[in-house]
Amino acid sequence: MAYSKEELAETLGLSTTTIDRKAKSGESLSPDQSERIVAMAKLIGQVQAIVEQSGDATDFDAAKWVARWLEEPLPALGGQRPAELMDTAEGREVVSNLLAMSQSGAYA
Repeated sequence: MAYSKEELAETLGLSTTTIDRKAKSGESLSPDQSERIVAMAKLIGQVQAIVEQSGDATDFDAAKWVARWLEEPLPALGGQRPAELMDTAEGREVVSNLLAMSQSGAYA
């Protein structure tokens, strides 16, 4: 991704200190923390699938595209950046649904 670890953690509402500490000690993340990271991976997979269904995905980097897209203010979100919604389950669902709607042309 085009995000640093710190940027990704901030976007997902996670603490890099906690993540680093748990990684060093071999502890697992909490279910909520894990869900946030899995949700980001799913979002990247969703974009990859959209591109593959729409045409040639050769040389397309879904992770980098998602990182850039998350930082763009969007009219569909009242000018908010999708990244601003990624720290809650409801926000992550809104972001995923927005991507799905853009694929279908339901919202331009």
